[in-house]
Amino acid sequence: MKLTPTNPMRSALMSVLVFEVIVFWLGFAGMVQVDDVAVGTAALWVGVASVLAVVATAGLRKGWGYPVAWLTQVAAILLGLLTPWMYAMGIVFALIWTISFVLGKRLETRFNHHKEAGTP
Repeated sequence: MKLTPTNPMRSALMSVLVFEVIVFWLGFAGMVQVDDVAVGTAALWVGVASVLAVVATAGLRKGWGYPVAWLTQVAAILLGLLTPWMYAMGIVFALIWTISFVLGKRLETRFNHHKEAGTP
């Protein structure tokens, strides 16, 4: 499940992943300060989720980043195990990712339909 390299939604998907990294690290402060998660534990899991997002962002251009990006969405939700509000943020980002991906697929379908029909 990936989008074509010319799909305009690819940029939106990359943006979602970049913003997820920002939110992960904002969540780090909540994990440590509010939920008393050890700094090392929080840094490890936030770091893993961040690396997944950055690797996925780089891989979207080549196509292999899509499975990593889907895994990033799972990791975002699982960060809720360390601080409950990350469940909400993870779900929100997973929804944004999914909706953007579905819209990208619809654009591809529409483009292919018009291409086959010979209309612009």
